[in-house]
Amino acid sequence: MIEATYDDRDGFIWFDGALRPWREANVHILTHAMHYASAVFEGQRCYNGTVFALEQHSQRLIESARLLGFEIPWSLEQINAATNEVIAANGFTDCYVRPIAWRGSEQMGVAAQRTKPHLAIACWHWGAYFGDEVLAKGLRLDIASWRRPAPYTAPTRSKAAGLYMICTLSKHAAADKGYDDALMLDWRGQVAEATGANLFFVKDGALHTPTPDCFLDGITRRTVIGLAKARGIEVIERAIWPEEMSSFEAAFLTGSAAEVTQIAEIGPWRFTVGGMGKQLAADYAALVRGQSRNS
Repeated sequence: MIEATYDDRDGFIWFDGALRPWREANVHILTHAMHYASAVFEGQRCYNGTVFALEQHSQRLIESARLLGFEIPWSLEQINAATNEVIAANGFTDCYVRPIAWRGSEQMGVAAQRTKPHLAIACWHWGAYFGDEVLAKGLRLDIASWRRPAPYTAPTRSKAAGLYMICTLSKHAAADKGYDDALMLDWRGQVAEATGANLFFVKDGALHTPTPDCFLDGITRRTVIGLAKARGIEVIERAIWPEEMSSFEAAFLTGSAAEVTQIAEIGPWRFTVGGMGKQLAADYAALVRGQSRNS
């Protein structure tokens, strides 16, 4: 069965304050964001009718826009309400949600002071990000040639669309070589993250994770750190160099789309699938599916 393209589906998208039929939620070809990447977005999941960490995602969307120099003209509460509205309109209880805010087509050129900010929220059914078959055996990651930029060269605390260009390049290069994803180093050569998820490693009963000083300190990342600490697991945030990966026993990714996904290989290094990563994946699944409506 061929999956429907993302421009040709039934359903609704919340767009600038109102629900629009999916196929009518369009922007002009001269939209500033399309030419100059002046857009920010979020990725979140709804479980059993409730978006996990909705408030945190909406707040990060607002802060990301501010880091790019524009204000979203809807409040945190309005964005939360719009998110729930579009999920209900599409009849979902479990789905992926994609809010995006961007500069419009009122001005063309690098300068964008006269552009109008826009906001849209879409949702669709999206199963395991890497596919169910991969989940059981663990991911295979290549080492990307592109690196995460230094925080003084880009707004790395923003979930900005432009920062994902090198992720797409890295993901494509990895796929061409038969890998599931790519590990990205930072500008110093330290381990940073995968193309769309944070990294954790297991060694001697403790979790090690790169310090997020040039990439997002993910909401799922922070959640998993909390779950690990609740189990009495020591969590060490620090600089990690690639050659250290030979000493790690296990590894996994965290992200709203990826959830908690174990890794079997990164380049020449091999890891055990199971153990702590499997336990934290189960803890995460229990948390996101058992939360109260107002959490």
